Amino acid sequence: MDLDAVRTFVAAADAGRFQEAAATLSITQQAVSKRVAALEKDLGVRLFTRTARGARLTIDGQAFLPHARELLRSEERAAASVRPGRRALRVDVIGRRLAPAALLGDFHRTHPGTELDVVTLFDADAALTAVRSGTIDASFRAVTVPARQLPDGIVTDRVYDEPLQLVTGPAHAFADARTLRPEQLAGHRIWMPGLVAGTEWAVFYDDLAAEFGLTIEATGPDFGTEPLLDTIADSPTLATFVGERTRLVWPADEDLRRIPVQDPTPVYPHSLIWRDDNPHPALTALRVHLGSARPAPGSWMPKWAR
Repeated sequence: MDLDAVRTFVAAADAGRFQEAAATLSITQQAVSKRVAALEKDLGVRLFTRTARGARLTIDGQAFLPHARELLRSEERAAASVRPGRRALRVDVIGRRLAPAALLGDFHRTHPGTELDVVTLFDADAALTAVRSGTIDASFRAVTVPARQLPDGIVTDRVYDEPLQLVTGPAHAFADARTLRPEQLAGHRIWMPGLVAGTEWAVFYDDLAAEFGLTIEATGPDFGTEPLLDTIADSPTLATFVGERTRLVWPADEDLRRIPVQDPTPVYPHSLIWRDDNPHPALTALRVHLGSARPAPGSWMPKWAR
């Protein structure tokens, strides 16, 4: 539907005269008549009845008017969603069930008037490219390279160190443990089919495995969280890592266990990435809300995150 024609129809309906609508829209009266006629042809109905006093809405015109106004409001919302300086704060999170999404949810609850667009990009490289181009305002990622190697104008701040937990089924040797030390996991199979070589999360788990002598397997296709949990629930030997704030839901009869890993506590270092010249006012509010993470006593993270 031609939105210029819809806009002209609304202006004519509000003015009651095509001549006044033309003045409002800065077009000729003939253009108003042509646009309305084209809209009537498109809809297959008459929208106005011409009278000596001007243009009066027909019954069909009265029925169409509120929908026409909503079309124009939708147009404005659509434009505002991508227009610099007016669109919602656009933030990338690695996954909608993971800690960054929870952090963003916390921010929205304390700033309910702030409009947010949440997107999920694949990895840190994709996120850095999007932040640099301005298509997103910020991203939550683990940053595995020194600040001097980041593109010019890109700023990062570590905002949340997320403790890891081990997920096991009820038949696993560690199923009844209250806590576990990383060294206890050596020799046990930890299955994480979502690890993709070269990504920041794969780098983290590679470093974790090397530090504590762990066996982390990424074999087999990644069918998502639910099939992974189904397999873990039925296995006496397989376990997997998740973050403390990862949201997991499973059937009650699977009886999965989430066991904190401590002494030391491996933490996944989530950083916020943004451009230092980004003027979006909500970005400042998000940064203030998050603050900066400080290493907790007894925690472990890779050298590149310290």
